[in-house]
Amino acid sequence: MSKELQELQKQWHFIVQSIHSNSNVVAFMNSRLGLYLDDHPFVALSLLMFVAVSTIPVAFFLIFVVTTVIMACVGVIVMEGVVISIGGIALLCVLCGLGALSLGVSGVLSVCYIILSALVNYWCASRSQARKQEVNGSSPQKSLSVMDFSDDKRKNK
Repeated sequence: MSKELQELQKQWHFIVQSIHSNSNVVAFMNSRLGLYLDDHPFVALSLLMFVAVSTIPVAFFLIFVVTTVIMACVGVIVMEGVVISIGGIALLCVLCGLGALSLGVSGVLSVCYIILSALVNYWCASRSQARKQEVNGSSPQKSLSVMDFSDDKRKNK
């Protein structure tokens, strides 16, 4: 054998020795499954090949699951942001409409108050003036136009 091949054999022997001296491997090999696999090397080789070959698809699946979960969380956050933004804009529009409506109603009510206040003041002032004239002993005076009209009717008769 060549010197390089002997060196490779020594390294391989050292690796196998370190694996067999590991406490976890010793505990596994003393278990029922370890003893069964030690007695049936074809099953052990098949199981080892299955585990080795299945690691890549399982790893891809786990990466896919993690990526999907992250994208779902980000999507939910983005979707929630969009829904909240649309709701905020709708609320702003409703509040602006209510503000304009309240300004209009306030204006109408203010005009009604001013008109009613002026009418009540005019009515109360004319009644109080009529009472003062009654208290003073004179009858309330009619306006000239009414008196002139009634005098014209008497003259015509």
